[in-house]
Amino acid sequence: MRRGAIRPTRAPRNAPQGGWILSAHREETVRRLAAPDIAARKGGAPIVCLTAYTAPVAAALDEACDLLLVGDSVGMVVHGLPNTVGVTMEMMILHGQAVMRGSRKAMVVVDMPFGAYEASHEQAYANAVRIMKETGAQAVKVESGPTVPETIAYLTKRGVPVMGHVGLRPQAVLMEGGFKAKGRDEAERAKVLEEARLTAEAGAFAIVVEGVAESLAREVTEAVAVPTIGIGASAGCDGQVLVVDDMLGLFDWTPKFVRRYADLKGEIQRAAAQYARDVRDRSFPGPAETYYAKKA
Repeated sequence: MRRGAIRPTRAPRNAPQGGWILSAHREETVRRLAAPDIAARKGGAPIVCLTAYTAPVAAALDEACDLLLVGDSVGMVVHGLPNTVGVTMEMMILHGQAVMRGSRKAMVVVDMPFGAYEASHEQAYANAVRIMKETGAQAVKVESGPTVPETIAYLTKRGVPVMGHVGLRPQAVLMEGGFKAKGRDEAERAKVLEEARLTAEAGAFAIVVEGVAESLAREVTEAVAVPTIGIGASAGCDGQVLVVDDMLGLFDWTPKFVRRYADLKGEIQRAAAQYARDVRDRSFPGPAETYYAKKA
């Protein structure tokens, strides 16, 4: 059997008839966190969130995290795109499926990509339902905008849990001329605060607050009845999220708001260099990694 595959095992005596079951099904069922669990954390223990894009990484993060966000940042982090504008529904669904397969406990939220929810409420609903049905995720996330609160209300009234997103909006990078922190003047502060209030009133169960000044992050958190999850928004939010690849040190450049907890790029480079040496001096594969014919 291929390494990493789920191994079938004999069913216990009290299992339904059928002989073989998957070992994952034999384990005690773990209830996955959902929107009401996260909403109830307002003002309580900080919510822990990281992005995840693949099954193995999701499995590694699952125990530590309350939320796993399948962010449209996958376009930049995994696919090498210059921004998130080129991310498609198919990409989000593919990675959402992988993260759901790899995780068991954490709530999984999938970003709705640029162009998937702006045209009409009906378009937004169709795409949100498609994401949830095809991935099994517990919610979708949308970025703020003039008509987005109405969209959130439309979705939540029809049974779609929605996470909001205010402040710096990566999907608006072309319109706004780059990734720029928000809320540094009074007009901008008022706009972000109003967007947050409208997002919460529309029915979002939580709001990501990105790239804003500390005082504004605290003001937003105090103004809304749902949890705020900050990224580059200080410790004044109800929780924090980071792009996992940034946190693990997979890139040379680190944004100001990121704390590195590992140097995986260095570890990968060192491992690859050692592998190359072993191959070139013919020490790999060695006896321990070699199959031999059975003796007659």
